[in-house]
Amino acid sequence: MSFTQESAEPVLKRLIHDHWGAFLAEGIVLTLLGLAAMLVPPLAGLATTVLLGWLLLIAGVVGLFSTFRAREAPGFAWSLLSATLAVLAGLALLWNPVGGLFTLTFVLTAFFVLDGIFMIVFAIAHRREMSGRWEWLMFNGVLDLILAAVVISGLPGTLTWALGLLVGIDLLFGGASLIAMALQARSSSPDRV
Repeated sequence: MSFTQESAEPVLKRLIHDHWGAFLAEGIVLTLLGLAAMLVPPLAGLATTVLLGWLLLIAGVVGLFSTFRAREAPGFAWSLLSATLAVLAGLALLWNPVGGLFTLTFVLTAFFVLDGIFMIVFAIAHRREMSGRWEWLMFNGVLDLILAAVVISGLPGTLTWALGLLVGIDLLFGGASLIAMALQARSSSPDRV
């Protein structure tokens, strides 16, 4: 069975229409988390750093365990190196979360530049193919680029609060985008989502 864009589009529209409530709930949660992060950006930045540290540490430990259980598998050395790197990165973030906050701020700024570009391209494609609410996606992409420019222009002073604030703003507008798309999907027929 051939699965093309033409055959997938009605299925996707029906799924979006049928599950608009899940998109709405996700949008509300993201909006609330974004507002909380914007209220206390230094704390949100440190929390993000610590959470990422734990995620990397746990992923690395699981990776080491899995790698040693499959020593005869191809790529053992590369798997061992990857898992060790994850453990070390996680430990570094947990050992010095403030230093990790600074590093993550630089990484997040690069992410916002790339994500902004990708969201703009996605919005243009979405406008042609799927929804009447593509403007929200475009706005999200442009906002990501503006946020990256603000951080870059304010260095080094922005390092202490930028990560938490940027994560909060991105969550807020990402949630608002999902809310807008969910409400559009709810109010239109599945053929016009």
